[in-house]
Amino acid sequence: MNFKKIFKIIGRILLGFIAFVALYALAAYILPKIGVDKEANSSPDVTIYIHTNGVHTDVILPITNNLCDWRKDIKFENTISKDTTATFVAFGWGDKGFYLQTPTWSDLKFSVAFKAMTGLSTTAIHATFYDTLQETESCKKIIISNAQYARLTQYILNSFRQDADGHLERIVTNANYNDADAFYEANGHYSMFHTCNTWANNALKACGQRACLWTAFDTGIFLKYK
Repeated sequence: MNFKKIFKIIGRILLGFIAFVALYALAAYILPKIGVDKEANSSPDVTIYIHTNGVHTDVILPITNNLCDWRKDIKFENTISKDTTATFVAFGWGDKGFYLQTPTWSDLKFSVAFKAMTGLSTTAIHATFYDTLQETESCKKIIISNAQYARLTQYILNSFRQDADGHLERIVTNANYNDADAFYEANGHYSMFHTCNTWANNALKACGQRACLWTAFDTGIFLKYK
């Protein structure tokens, strides 16, 4: 057995891994700073919000307006409270394992993290109802046009997995975060290149709002709305 050759191969693998991590860190630092401009001359028709919990970004839309009634697909009865007084619904896309098996960081398993970062697991959409919203550093109001809102709703709908009859596929689980939320099967795969924040950033791009060229984290998005 040629140990010298083996150590040389191991050394190259380690160097390759270190180079990959360094390039990823560099891209994660630089690319969010490169902004995508807001579309010009759009009318102020619909109020939406973006919200972060410090890690994950949600896109928050009105429950219903003349363009879209989310109550048809995101039903109040799918929540614990079944409260019908909410006026907004938040959408977050992400790794299904993280959503359902990791209520706190201390519950994170290596298998869940590995599948999530490598794109090997499935995804889910977390829908949360809100009665009212207040603009803060972690919750930013954005006013968009009807045409932009139509594009945004289509982007979100396309992110849901649908059954043969075109219905959204609810995930029946007791892993709820509160009494006003529910989970649904989603399209796509989560990875270190396409995270929950990448999804939210692309939602902003879809409706012509300020966004990052690319981002894996929430920080880049909210710097655009300082």
